[in-house]
Amino acid sequence: MRPVWYAVGLVFLGLGIVGVALPVMPTVPFLLVSAWAFSRSSPKLRQKIREHPTYGPPVRAWQERGAVGLVAKIWAIGAMSAGVGLSFWLGLPGWVVAIQGAICFLVGVYIASRPPA
Repeated sequence: MRPVWYAVGLVFLGLGIVGVALPVMPTVPFLLVSAWAFSRSSPKLRQKIREHPTYGPPVRAWQERGAVGLVAKIWAIGAMSAGVGLSFWLGLPGWVVAIQGAICFLVGVYIASRPPA
């Protein structure tokens, strides 16, 4: 299974790197998955992610305390709200918007309930 976890880690690390360049794509969530996968395949790479000067602190905060920074909470909840609003504005069927809204609401409550980083 190590090669599978290593591949998963590399894919999500790549997505995290893309997220650095694209403002609409998050970086830290992909690095969290990458660090998780590397913990099962390459502890050295996991440690490199955790020690990164910019992205390491939020990864460590999540792994150690389940903490999310205030700015990240605002961006996450704002982006989810904008996504639901866009779906409504585009005229997607009401049931689709309702399901999307319900899921985003529950995720938003979970994110808001996390301790501050």
